[in-house]
Amino acid sequence: MEVLTILFLGTPAWMWLLFLFIVALLLVLDLGVLHKGGEHEIGVAESLKLSAMYIALGLGFSGFVWWQIGAEATANYLTAFVVEKTLALDNIFVIALIFGFFSVPRQYQHRVLFWGILGVILLRGIMIGVGATLVAQYSWLLYVFAVFLIFTGIKMLFSADTEHNVTENHFVRFLRGRFNVTEGLRGQAFLVKEPDPKTGRLTRFVTPLFLALVMIELADLVFAVDSVPAVFTITTDPFIVYTSNIFAILGLRALYFALAAILHRFAYLKYALSILLVFIGSKVFIADAFGWAKFPPSWSLGITLAILAAGIGYSLLKTAGGKAVTDRSA
Repeated sequence: MEVLTILFLGTPAWMWLLFLFIVALLLVLDLGVLHKGGEHEIGVAESLKLSAMYIALGLGFSGFVWWQIGAEATANYLTAFVVEKTLALDNIFVIALIFGFFSVPRQYQHRVLFWGILGVILLRGIMIGVGATLVAQYSWLLYVFAVFLIFTGIKMLFSADTEHNVTENHFVRFLRGRFNVTEGLRGQAFLVKEPDPKTGRLTRFVTPLFLALVMIELADLVFAVDSVPAVFTITTDPFIVYTSNIFAILGLRALYFALAAILHRFAYLKYALSILLVFIGSKVFIADAFGWAKFPPSWSLGITLAILAAGIGYSLLKTAGGKAVTDRSA
């Protein structure tokens, strides 16, 4: 039993194992019970219930953090969770474009998102582990992250109206040029064997469903470049960074099905996200200016919630009654 108390990245091993057990249980429940059969189409009502469950679990885990680590760690966890959850909304915009581009019907989208999020869990673990090690050895990296977030936020603020264009993505053209790709979907399969049109021999083909999966993984890698540094400027505790990330991501699939049809109602949220990134990056310099050891976690959480509430409220107000997003300039 002593092995369970060994510190791993500053946290007892049993806490890591408990968290990983919860994540594994949720994934097994999702794949093996909730969506047995693979072609179940998730409706809005079901996705809202699942989203509520994942958000409740993410928030509920803060109670465990408070019990084991303390109030300050809890405030950091909640701030990181809210930030990651909100940044994930931008990811949903891109996922919707990817599914639209590859003409993936709703009943197959769950399969792509499940395996996509499983890959994200592993990828974020690697990035956070490497990031935590580097920050522990080179504390000045936090200032690099902070400056990066400030510039990213400013860039997003002036390009919030820019639409993502999957059709012009060079990586899509690269994949189509390197792999045999079927003309259409083959059910929920990622890989199939079919006769080659030229030779007649059985050849392995990838389907557009597989390309959609690869593109979603690539999109998360791009978004992680913003989100992981953002959380490290909130806290450098690897346990808080990773658990808040994963709990936010676990609900992304359900959140997608809940919001995909009403994404236009959050058209102005990108501006709030831009301001939020600038604020998170600025905290490091504000704390230094006032001689604080760190920016007060409770203030950080409160300001984060205020920025997001303002962005959501303004979006809902401006898009009420089916107002067009193009009215922004009015």
